[in-house]
Amino acid sequence: MYICKAEELESFCDRVRRHRVIGVDTEFLRERTYHPKLCLVQVATSEEVAAIDPLLIEDLSPLAAIFEDSSITKVFHACDQDLEVISDGMGCMPTPVFDTQLAAAFLGHRMQMGLGALVQAYEGVHLDKADGLTDWSRRPLDDEQLRYAEEDVLYLPKIYKTMMDDLISRDRLSWLVPELEATCDPQRFTRNPREAYVHLKRSSTLTRRQLAIAREVCAWREACAERRNLPRKWVLSDEVVVEVCRRAPRTPDRLMRIRGTDQLSSKDVHDVVRAVRNGVACDPVEYPYIKHRPRPTAELDSVIDLMYAMLRLIADTCGVAVPLIATRDDLYDFVGGDASSPLRSGWRHEVAGSRLEGLLAGEVGLTVKDGRVEML
Repeated sequence: MYICKAEELESFCDRVRRHRVIGVDTEFLRERTYHPKLCLVQVATSEEVAAIDPLLIEDLSPLAAIFEDSSITKVFHACDQDLEVISDGMGCMPTPVFDTQLAAAFLGHRMQMGLGALVQAYEGVHLDKADGLTDWSRRPLDDEQLRYAEEDVLYLPKIYKTMMDDLISRDRLSWLVPELEATCDPQRFTRNPREAYVHLKRSSTLTRRQLAIAREVCAWREACAERRNLPRKWVLSDEVVVEVCRRAPRTPDRLMRIRGTDQLSSKDVHDVVRAVRNGVACDPVEYPYIKHRPRPTAELDSVIDLMYAMLRLIADTCGVAVPLIATRDDLYDFVGGDASSPLRSGWRHEVAGSRLEGLLAGEVGLTVKDGRVEML
């Protein structure tokens, strides 16, 4: 069902309120804008599926009320981008949320399992994903596009019930809930321009003094991109920002000698030069610091390899995807005594951390039996 009128949306939302579980997905574009452009919202109950057109419906408050209704569980698949788009485009944060991709990793499936693979595994249905690169902002949408969009949520309420039964029977729900709560933390979707430099590509090649410049230049770029609603790289590419930080040009003429700055307006040029000067003038005690992992020794690498072998065995035994328990970086932090390591608390410590402690203490070992790795 395609909904493109306010009265149709209100009627649909009235029916949705009778349900405690709904499937949700979005279609959006972000290649040419800073903020993702919300183009379609799909919602499924156990009885009907709707594709809601936010480009034609000005008031989405009835749908926002559904998303914020704590008595209705919103089921997404890979919800990160959807939550960001809904937050930006509708000004609300869905709660509570259930992510079938995350839940699948707790139930023995691979990490980052695609929706098509999920539906095939749980419903035995093959989804046609031929319209994956559709320009969802163009109107009108044809029947094939709407069918494709609606299939993204059609099976989610039923899969949710199956997953919940499985999670409860395996006593895994208490493991999943904190992960879901962290995923839906609104703080994850707030942007601080002063921290934009952390995501600058090749920032690891810069000195701390150059990072001080990067902090100022990236903060200017972030604010400028948001104000103009343009991708950051359209304002100034990462490569150019890094070069600006290295050369630290303090005059417009010197800045314009850097290739890739020719699209800047006169005001932009002066703003960037001012940002560079502010970075140069930064007190050394306030230089930013990005933690870089030191190159491990051959001996440490061997220890991590052994730990990872045990981690894979643990994951296989308990039916949880390996990266969900820990990554190799997590293992390095664990060996290094990092108190904030996720392996030192909660279910991760219970499942893996305690055993890895035994391995490092020489109290637990690995052996091969009948071609399989086993713990001693």
